[in-house]
Amino acid sequence: MHTVMVARGVNWVAIPEAGLSVLCGCPADSVKLLMKKGLIVGTQKDGVAFETGPNAILLSDVPTQNETFCNLAEFPILQMLYRQGMMVPGPPGNTGQKPLLIGLESQVRSQSQYIFRGNYGLSSLEEIVAAGVPPGTAQDYMRMKLWFAFGRIRQTDEMLDTRIVGPSSVELSAGVMVRRTGFNVYEFACAGQTVQVDLNLGQGERYPSSYSLGFHKIRREYFSVVHIGEGDGWDTEKPCMGSLVIFQGRIYLIDAGPNIEQSLTAVGINVNEIEGIFHSHSHDDHFAGLTSLVRSDHRIKYFATAPVRASVAKKLSALMGMDEAMFPRYFEVHDLKPGEWNDVDGLQVKPEISAHPVETNVFQFRALWEGGYRTYAHLADVTTLEVLHRMAAAEPGAPGVSRAFADRLESELLAPADLKKIDAGGAPIHGAASDFRNDTSGRLIISHVSGELTDAQKEIGSNAVFGREDVLIPANVDYVAQSAFRYLRTYFPEVAPHSVRMLANCPLVSFNAGSIMMKKGERPHAVFLVLQGVGEAIDAQRGIRRTLSGGAMVGELAALMEEPAFWTVRASSYITAIQIPGQLYLAFIRQNSLEESTRRQLDNRRFLQGTWLFGELLGFPVERALSVAMAPLLASPGTRLQPGPSPGLSLLERGEVVLSREGRPCETLAPGGFWGEEEVLHGTRIFEARALGDVRLFVIPARLIADIPIVQWRLLQTNEKRMSTTPTRMEDSRR
Repeated sequence: MHTVMVARGVNWVAIPEAGLSVLCGCPADSVKLLMKKGLIVGTQKDGVAFETGPNAILLSDVPTQNETFCNLAEFPILQMLYRQGMMVPGPPGNTGQKPLLIGLESQVRSQSQYIFRGNYGLSSLEEIVAAGVPPGTAQDYMRMKLWFAFGRIRQTDEMLDTRIVGPSSVELSAGVMVRRTGFNVYEFACAGQTVQVDLNLGQGERYPSSYSLGFHKIRREYFSVVHIGEGDGWDTEKPCMGSLVIFQGRIYLIDAGPNIEQSLTAVGINVNEIEGIFHSHSHDDHFAGLTSLVRSDHRIKYFATAPVRASVAKKLSALMGMDEAMFPRYFEVHDLKPGEWNDVDGLQVKPEISAHPVETNVFQFRALWEGGYRTYAHLADVTTLEVLHRMAAAEPGAPGVSRAFADRLESELLAPADLKKIDAGGAPIHGAASDFRNDTSGRLIISHVSGELTDAQKEIGSNAVFGREDVLIPANVDYVAQSAFRYLRTYFPEVAPHSVRMLANCPLVSFNAGSIMMKKGERPHAVFLVLQGVGEAIDAQRGIRRTLSGGAMVGELAALMEEPAFWTVRASSYITAIQIPGQLYLAFIRQNSLEESTRRQLDNRRFLQGTWLFGELLGFPVERALSVAMAPLLASPGTRLQPGPSPGLSLLERGEVVLSREGRPCETLAPGGFWGEEEVLHGTRIFEARALGDVRLFVIPARLIADIPIVQWRLLQTNEKRMSTTPTRMEDSRR
């Protein structure tokens, strides 16, 4: 047996004599990691080109580790089926063997459904109609879907084999056995040899990316496009196709591919700053980053046509193990009307349905300016015109598309724009640059390709370097500087505006990526209000690392207490901030009689920052709102902690609390623990809480956390774990 550690939590086990190669752990872009390690390479046999690679996947026991999704098997499976040729008639890779999915029953079942949705999206006429599509149009969509599906929707088990693994050994192929020896630890055995693989990440560890991006400083323009991805699911050196649209200083994503947080940080943007996402479709190279957007401190606006939104909700629900009705808890849903200009806070957006195996939007964006509209077209995952015409030539009712659909889509694709980004990934499910040879757009960007552009492509369009910003309408105001007053008003809503403007008038300063803004143990002489960029606060001794973004106040506690800083703050990207002299900040606080309330808020915020539920991911405006509303409560030993008159979450600051269900103890909580999540999520109390000693706790109103997706997700995870735990005797619950 041959083993390779691809990355922490990702391993490769090959048993050549058994014809088995296992990818153990499949986080985002795991195929690219295998390519970088030389474990997937191009080869030929009998004159036929194909790729090598794994033919089995061992799944993580849990869907997430350290808030990162562990099981994203779609692209590894696609690589097996199509690039190795396991499902393609004729190539040497098609030996009759199916890809093998291995793991716990819950994860195998979840991944099977997620892969099915990634393959087909909405899988029946009934599902398409239920998404709000008129029956006649739904029949057209189903015809198109069946054309790409070779005439029939296949269940996952027709494409894959599965093995459910537990403590007993399970046979994978002749002579190869696997068993689970611990949490996320598995042992392979063959011919007297054994190999153990560990899929666990260490505390604070994240899966790596196959590429590095550097750091880029962008402006918040009136209407601009920032290019943050030009590759595809197989390009090891570039992020997948995607863009940022900036309109009137607000930031919108177009699609969210794997490692989207890395891309955003590279251009100085935190996920909490994203206003909304325009979503093309549910394939992982455009979809996997949604799991990062769920980690936001607000519901990011979700813009797509209804069938795309329904398709995405079903796939995300399968991946996260949640009911699809929960989708609006994580995103603020805005369905767009296809073929029409939709108004999005002044930005006009027209989506059109594309020809693709799953429900897919192409987008046009426009904003009014001198001389008419400025326009941007984003054409992700289109097919070639030659394929589109073949689809339109099908007999009526047979798999294909109508001539009217083909003509409408072709007109949309070829409509001129000031800036147009096209998919040139190649037939049958991607586009061709040659179709745009006569395009009269002002600037044509060729995207969704692996490697460098060919000479033929270079004759037609240009490539976009990561972080490049195309300005369609320049800003004549400084949106970043304007945000200073807005953030300060959030901090000090009770202070007269003229007094707040005094602070906002402090000078702008910049920090390079990697530089230190404030050092632990040193007394800072200024308070910094971050306006743009991403930073991190670190206390290695206590194992604390917090992400900071727009609105974060650095050094305020040290200034208020006139003490040294208790952690180090460094810039993770280029940062723009206003520098408020420490003595001026202290004078402002005292002049407005804010010392007591500000100290209380800071104490509450420090406590929140030390908890798992709220600690790492909240933006400062949201954190401040929670700190103001936190109501303290003291209780003596043995007190039953009754729910309040309105729904709320209880958060323990001091002491111990025991939770019981049906009169039997099931969990003992230490400081930082919480309860009442079932009331927040479902409107009912199931667990009873009782103080084991003197306790101090806070009650946070449910309404304040209803729109914080990351908190909602963690509450859901905790509630599911508690509901699956069998109540035990008290002494067992305290071990």
